[in-house]
Amino acid sequence: MGKIKVTECACDGEKIEGLYVIEPTVFKDERGYFMETYNKNDFTEAGLSMDFVQDNQSCSVKGVLRGLHYQKEYPQGKLVRAIRGTVFDVAVDLRQSSETYGKWYGVELSEENKKMFYIPEGFAHGFLVLSDIAEFAYKCTDFYHPGDEGGLIYNDSTINVQWPIPEGMELIMSEKDKKWGSLKDTFKFA
Repeated sequence: MGKIKVTECACDGEKIEGLYVIEPTVFKDERGYFMETYNKNDFTEAGLSMDFVQDNQSCSVKGVLRGLHYQKEYPQGKLVRAIRGTVFDVAVDLRQSSETYGKWYGVELSEENKKMFYIPEGFAHGFLVLSDIAEFAYKCTDFYHPGDEGGLIYNDSTINVQWPIPEGMELIMSEKDKKWGSLKDTFKFA
């Protein structure tokens, strides 16, 4: 039915291999809208051949920062989107052999812009909720494996993610997310 627009992501003008912003075709009329959030044929035609095995959804309030997470032995590619509200979504390249190792990319995902973000295996991922509430949905290329999770601290100065934290916003984070290590101390993918 609908095709997708795929944009390769870059940091400082350097393309980050495998990282994409995906915009679905949205059909709007007086009743509302319709869109395909995933169509394997459209993705394959666009050169995206990932295989998804698990869908997840979360709900968070304004100021929640989740991440930056990854799985070590069972890395997950993720196709993420905000189905309600607005988030700033971030991916950090942890592939040691990559020319963009340690580089990050961020994109605003919202129920209004309907953009999706594909983060391949080998990246740390997280998001900050900018609206009063946000519902966040994502498809994964591998299953969640308890005990395999790793993380990278959200404010590592060597990466310098430019989180759009409004003045006066108090971050809400899990105790685990407050204690992740820096890039030099974190797990590295081949």
